[in-house]
Amino acid sequence: MNQHHTPAASQAATPIASQLAAFAVEARPPEAALAISRRLLFDVTGLAVAARDTDYVTAALASAVDEGPCTALGHARRLTMYDAALVNGTAAHGEDYDDTFEGGPIHAGAVIVPAVLAAAERHGLSGDTVMRAITVGAELMCRFSLVAPQATHKAGFHPTAIFGAPAAAAAVGVALGLSAEAIARAFGIAGSLASGIIEYLADGSSTKRLHAGAAAQAGLRSAHLAQAGFTGPLTVFEGSHGLYKAFAPSKTPDFSKLLDGLGQRWVMETLAFKPYACGTMTQPFVDCALRLAASGVKADEIVAITCKVGEGTVHRLWEPLSEKHNPPNGYAGKFSTPYCMAVAFIDGEAGLGQFTDMRARDPALRKLAARMSYVIDPDDEYPRNFSGHLKAELVDGTTREFTQPHMRGGAREPLDDAELDAKLEANLRFGRLDAPAIAALRAALAGIADGGPVDLGAARA
Repeated sequence: MNQHHTPAASQAATPIASQLAAFAVEARPPEAALAISRRLLFDVTGLAVAARDTDYVTAALASAVDEGPCTALGHARRLTMYDAALVNGTAAHGEDYDDTFEGGPIHAGAVIVPAVLAAAERHGLSGDTVMRAITVGAELMCRFSLVAPQATHKAGFHPTAIFGAPAAAAAVGVALGLSAEAIARAFGIAGSLASGIIEYLADGSSTKRLHAGAAAQAGLRSAHLAQAGFTGPLTVFEGSHGLYKAFAPSKTPDFSKLLDGLGQRWVMETLAFKPYACGTMTQPFVDCALRLAASGVKADEIVAITCKVGEGTVHRLWEPLSEKHNPPNGYAGKFSTPYCMAVAFIDGEAGLGQFTDMRARDPALRKLAARMSYVIDPDDEYPRNFSGHLKAELVDGTTREFTQPHMRGGAREPLDDAELDAKLEANLRFGRLDAPAIAALRAALAGIADGGPVDLGAARA
């Protein structure tokens, strides 16, 4: 099959699932795309280890009832492939410090990497196979998110959960060497396993964390069902009762975003790696808050801060404003732009330590957050671009204004290798690994990324 795909309209007779499956089977990712997958492998592993002592990971691990050949990253206990995918995906996404995709937004790594690693350990696959499968899965997940932007959130669903399931199905299908027909059926099955509502916003509960792991598990299950002959509808994407009709009904899907240039232009090469441990769209606002602090302004000098924001971010990150000023716990703080800005301003950073429940109770932090409000900027480019802004009114009558034109860590200003390496080191140390254990795990991951055996023994701390 020629990997140059023409627009969806000219291929109407061929189900989209079949077109995507043909791509998945024949895809040969370029080095630039594989380099991003290498970053995903390291980043996801570090994040999963960092979260290993959390209550939600402990609960996810306790829910696994059987032993198996697969690794729960950061734990001695070994699990079945389905439980490993669930636990590792939940852990990797748990602190919202994982990669994101501008234009989606979705979190590809926490879904695709756990699904593929579980399949690799269960079936004895090579590092070369793993890296190709991760790249194909991440590419499709990014493209799925572009078809009807904002409509999934608007319908009350989490895009990572919804689009992660079929993307993981493709990734695992590639890893297992399934035929294009089987992968197309796996897409159809995954459409019925996709799920994840965003009501966690109401109280900061754990379900968002679960979404990545559940999507990884659903994709893994879908691929294995299809391998065994189970069927799913080939019109799962474009059908009148299909994925987009169900989960993004407010927009007419633009499948050209999914199909055009597929196999030639790899959009996953623009995946963003977060510098801060909080929600995606809050990141540029954190940069503005840090710059305000660096300018010498003190918290007691601030009368008010007003931010220009994209309308599509308001219902998740700004409203109800009284609740965003006083998040019930550290996790809810990750999805409150006022909290993220306030803690970064006061602490000079926004890492894992800034989003604990104890830190979220600080009266000084809440006092500063309460001085923040927003105005909708009709010219804001969200979701095509994530930007930040603040205007601070000071007690002396002057103002300070800062703008971050794009997300640092994204395609316009990517983090360099040293910054990502420091993030990995900090996450592994946060997860209580010592220097020899960190060195061993780094070597194991490098071996996988370089095409060697998949040996995660160093991750079973």
